[in-house]
Amino acid sequence: MTKIDLITGILGSGKTTFLLKYARNCIDRGENIAILENDFGAVNIDMLMLQELKGERCRLEMIAGGCDADCHRRRFKTQLISLGMQHFDRVIVEPSGIFDMDEFFDILHDSPLDNWFEIGSVLTIVDSEMEEQLSPQMEYLLGSEAACCGKIVISKLRGEADSELVQSILDHVNRALEDIRCDRRLTLCDVVAKDWESFTEDDYRLFGSAGYRGSSYVKKFSPEDIESSVHYFMHIAVPRECVEQLIADIFADESCGRIFRIKGALPVDNGWLKINATREKTETAEVAEGQPVLIVIGDNVSRERIDEYLKPLNTDSDYVSI
Repeated sequence: MTKIDLITGILGSGKTTFLLKYARNCIDRGENIAILENDFGAVNIDMLMLQELKGERCRLEMIAGGCDADCHRRRFKTQLISLGMQHFDRVIVEPSGIFDMDEFFDILHDSPLDNWFEIGSVLTIVDSEMEEQLSPQMEYLLGSEAACCGKIVISKLRGEADSELVQSILDHVNRALEDIRCDRRLTLCDVVAKDWESFTEDDYRLFGSAGYRGSSYVKKFSPEDIESSVHYFMHIAVPRECVEQLIADIFADESCGRIFRIKGALPVDNGWLKINATREKTETAEVAEGQPVLIVIGDNVSRERIDEYLKPLNTDSDYVSI
């Protein structure tokens, strides 16, 4: 049977960065893998970030966005049937940060998928820099994704993990579990807390066999109820020297909304500038392939207000925001 892993986490937690490392290790070990980007969005910048993995041992697929939940479920199942027929060693699913965990488990119990796939791991990525109190919807998503995971993997740690910080994160996750009336409580044994640059082969073997838990909880929200949203600002050409200040200004302006993350790619000389920004820091890197888009993730995002920052700097006449 084909192993199937779910890499989940709330918006901006670091799922794609982890997936890049995890999938690369699978490939280096000789596994033939497929990665399925399972996203409700109309544009998937994460797929662009994963292009470096594409090759003989790695296939990239995504589910087209822009559909309702029932349609999305049908597309998800159809993609898994197609991948199941190709006998990969492992399929890795990265869903949207707004995701109903039941969709994953329910589909895998459907025929013929129940005969083709077995769950290897459900890994939940938790941001070490997340705020102490999230919005009610984000607290629900944090709890629902942690309820079933085999391991919590803490992101954005630098050097040796601080024990007080790790315990604080664990306490936060357990409060979220209690809030959705889940009986499960996570302990330090359920957590991988280390700088991702120091992962060892033992760590990667653990990630590939972490399993999952069939925990129950109260579903307080459906994906359609979540106030957090994703907005797309496309056909953007901004002078490189203006990029970091532009992003800082958007984060600082409360009238733009409560912004969690800004990611995307902008054209630069001889390539593209990949952008991944949170309130704490902005990371940029030059890449060979890209798409001129900024994706803004947050609560009560004001597309119109962000337009006011982007339009004066943008030189692409085809600019559009949705």
